Amino acid sequence: MKILVAIDGSKNSLRALKHAIKLVGRLSEPSELLLVNAHDDIALRGASQFVGKDAVKSYLDDLSRGEFADAIKAAEKSKVKFEAKMLRGQVAQSIAKAAADADCELIVLGSKGRSAIKDLLIGSVAQRVASLSDVPVTLVK
Repeated sequence: MKILVAIDGSKNSLRALKHAIKLVGRLSEPSELLLVNAHDDIALRGASQFVGKDAVKSYLDDLSRGEFADAIKAAEKSKVKFEAKMLRGQVAQSIAKAAADADCELIVLGSKGRSAIKDLLIGSVAQRVASLSDVPVTLVK
């Protein structure tokens, strides 16, 4: 089984990873994790005119590496087979597409725990991923 875990550097995404690691440990079939870190680069496209595309890419890559750091340490310590990928584009769409492209059977996300009113007004990445994905999505609080 292949499980996608979205990592954003938050405590909630680390809890999601720990949940996925426990799940893999309970499965009888060989399993692996796909850790993804997604950043929406659309807002920075305008900045690339001034600082260059390479500077924007370097900035986002550095940001992703920093947000991945603790997750990669935890995955390595667990001895679970995993791969890490940096994604660019609209976050929810990038996560759902990465899961589909990698034939993942489950997506695990950390919940930010925002209020229901805020989610109603502006939505959440987790809600959008769940609506876009063809596979089950588990939210970990």
